[in-house]
Amino acid sequence: MLNIIILAIAAYGFYYIFTSYSRYESYSKKAFENFSISYDSLKNNELGLFIALVAKVAKADGKVDALEAQLIGIMFDDISAVFPESEKTKGILKQIFDEEKDRKDNIEKIAYSLAQATKRNKAQQQQFMGFLIQLAFIDGEVSSSEEEILQIIAEALEFDPNAYHAIFDQFEKMMQNVQPKTTIRDAYKVLGVNPKDDMQTIKKAYRKLVREYHPDIIASQGKSERYMHEATKKTQEINQAYEMIKESRND
Repeated sequence: MLNIIILAIAAYGFYYIFTSYSRYESYSKKAFENFSISYDSLKNNELGLFIALVAKVAKADGKVDALEAQLIGIMFDDISAVFPESEKTKGILKQIFDEEKDRKDNIEKIAYSLAQATKRNKAQQQQFMGFLIQLAFIDGEVSSSEEEILQIIAEALEFDPNAYHAIFDQFEKMMQNVQPKTTIRDAYKVLGVNPKDDMQTIKKAYRKLVREYHPDIIASQGKSERYMHEATKKTQEINQAYEMIKESRND
């Protein structure tokens, strides 16, 4: 049951942060068309700083598991898509993530830099903070180390404690409300596969559907909240189906 809710929560988190990009013209290919792609320019950009903090939270409990890695990989795709030379950008973002995931000595410094970079946009800060909280919930509970890192970041951003706890409540309620599919037949139907297919085929279908319905940066721009809710709901169904099939084959 825990695995079944993971991508649903994550999808909501992506919705929570990336719907903000529909309100800000700054996150577009046009805005970044003259951006000089380099390690230093990306690391000091607000999105590079955000990636560094994502790395801290993702590794806070000692490891980045397979599903976390998959979701973060989608995030790399989404962010790099708005920059020129997207593959080069993606490689640098991964480098930043890998360098920062094991460091705990500079969390406050990076969080403060992000606060300065986004100080004129409190709504954007809320979206960033919301995603980081969501990431901490991926494994079903927020560990003390994750909570400590989140508190450091929230304080650097001068984040409203009431808003901080409200976001926690949203994810807790979503975890309680996500229910698995009732039958394995339904699960195969959702993924568009059949019981005779091997797991490699099923996994390929699953990943294709996740990418299709995942509310990324570009797709979310100009879309209604109804669209985003429907995308999130569909992603929940896809992950439920995949997890049910995996569990049935491991029995």
